Amino acid sequence: MAFFVGWHYVKQGYGMLMVDAVLKRKFFNEQDKKVLLFNGYAVWLFAWLQTNAVITERQYWGLDYYTFAAPSWVTNIAVFAAAASTAATAVMLINRWRKHGGTLPYNGVVAYVVSLYAWILFVRINPLWLLVVPALHSLQYLAVVWRYQTNVERDRSDAATEPEFKVLSILGPMYRLRVLGFIIVGGILGILGFWLVPIALSVLVPYNKEVFGSSLFLFIAWIFINVHHYFLDNVMWRRGNPEVSKYLFR
Repeated sequence: MAFFVGWHYVKQGYGMLMVDAVLKRKFFNEQDKKVLLFNGYAVWLFAWLQTNAVITERQYWGLDYYTFAAPSWVTNIAVFAAAASTAATAVMLINRWRKHGGTLPYNGVVAYVVSLYAWILFVRINPLWLLVVPALHSLQYLAVVWRYQTNVERDRSDAATEPEFKVLSILGPMYRLRVLGFIIVGGILGILGFWLVPIALSVLVPYNKEVFGSSLFLFIAWIFINVHHYFLDNVMWRRGNPEVSKYLFR
């Protein structure tokens, strides 16, 4: 999961930059995109290799796992690639800034930079930061979901009508009420999937806790949900998806 976390953060940071560039009509050419992607993957792989510099035992939800000792020459190549691609990315952005009259899709650039460096490369500077980063990643993700789902609801024929129940009219037109319902359902499903169902299964289903610890189903649920959504995002949030083009880039 740790391996795919970095890949996922890279793709999201890059995706946020591309979305902001499209919305502000400050498009990147194919060569610039390749520089951004290569840098993202180089930083990710170097950060991941850093976590496997030595053989050590760690725990995740009560289950032991081990890192491995990556050869030093592999790490040296990775750090060179990460440093060189970071320099190339900085030069590319500076050149674009000059070419476009001192402007860039700044929100997207910030999203790209923090995803690669603050959330991947320097994530282990403090144990507390290691816990905060997933929350910040989720907030960044929710900005995209919020825009997409709001535009979906606004496109419905009755989006501007008032709710039937007058008490709900304080929330505004129907599309706002539906977005609120979407948020509530998502929150309930999140609580069930991440906490309540796994905890209930840990209590109700007998298994050898001496071998697997007391949080086996939390481990299974968290690993499955995380890895599954990494691959799901890679398919869903693409500009070639007609619904994404219609509702996100408007």
